[in-house]
Amino acid sequence: MNPEIYSLHITVPASAIDDRGHVNNLTYLQWCLEAAEKHWERNASEALRKKYVWYVLRHEIDYKAAAFEGEELQIDTWVVTAEGVRSKRCYKIIRSSDKKLLIEASTNWCLLATENLKPTKIPEEIRTLFE
Repeated sequence: MNPEIYSLHITVPASAIDDRGHVNNLTYLQWCLEAAEKHWERNASEALRKKYVWYVLRHEIDYKAAAFEGEELQIDTWVVTAEGVRSKRCYKIIRSSDKKLLIEASTNWCLLATENLKPTKIPEEIRTLFE
């Protein structure tokens, strides 16, 4: 698979800052999921979005450095594998000003049919959406 990289750009809001003065760890995960959702919404047709839904099986996050209020960040996401009913998506969060890598993460997803919420094999039509 030769993955398409989707990028989401954000400015760190005051609401993302924790008691230690930097971005809360859970906020990074929320941004990763937001980027994944926007990538899916951009590439998948309305018919596909109505027929299928993705559910999280597992997250892995490596925290490399902190981000602070007002900083510009780039969240990159791409699909690494899409086999059977599962897909693995990776993420990097980079501070735009100095290109510092802040986060490396991945999520294992399972594709479900919306009609019964049962795992369903990823069709070729979806597998090729992110290449």
